[in-house]
Amino acid sequence: MERLKILVVDDESRMRKLVRDFLVKKEFDVVEAEDGAQAIDVFFEQKDIALVILDVMMPKMDGWQVCREIRAYSTVPIIMLTAKSDERDELLGFDLGVDEYISKPFSPKILVARVEAILRRTSGFSADDILRAGSIEINKAAHEVTIDGKSVELSFKEFELLTYFVENQGIALSREKILNSVWNYDYFGDARTIDTHVKKLRSKLGDKGDYIRTIWGMGYKFEVE
Repeated sequence: MERLKILVVDDESRMRKLVRDFLVKKEFDVVEAEDGAQAIDVFFEQKDIALVILDVMMPKMDGWQVCREIRAYSTVPIIMLTAKSDERDELLGFDLGVDEYISKPFSPKILVARVEAILRRTSGFSADDILRAGSIEINKAAHEVTIDGKSVELSFKEFELLTYFVENQGIALSREKILNSVWNYDYFGDARTIDTHVKKLRSKLGDKGDYIRTIWGMGYKFEVE
């Protein structure tokens, strides 16, 4: 099997080496960048990067700017690293399309586990694994969504959220259950994280966004009218 390539972006060389060493042990190829501007150059030169691990605070161009640049062209999974634990930063990251958010200091083993979980979910489905809900069709193998035959561009987390909703049609889902299932780990952040993703997902689904119904005081339910 071809080794997947991870881009690690951090201005601290020791941090890059720590992350790289753990990823290499798990049979990943690793490329590095020491600032945001270099990260953009490397990302678009390499073409085949499967996931980006991105520090927030960097010289020349910070992680938010790098994320915006990448998201303008790609839905590649992004894990954001930050020394801050500010909830506003976390919500901003999710709004920009960040898939995971990890505060420093962190366990490299936990980081690698999350990398593996994301990549397993993006590539581990059978080719005929198709989900349908009304005119929405989800191809889990190709990681593609179409509505009335037209492609819809979703971030990794938006895709996972929609898939979870479709797989649980007609079931009332609490915010906590959605977070723990879609994010694949116990999440202790604010429930607004899920609300931010639902808002963006509804917008991208157009009038089909009405399929995601709010259950006040609890969470959401996906139902095709």
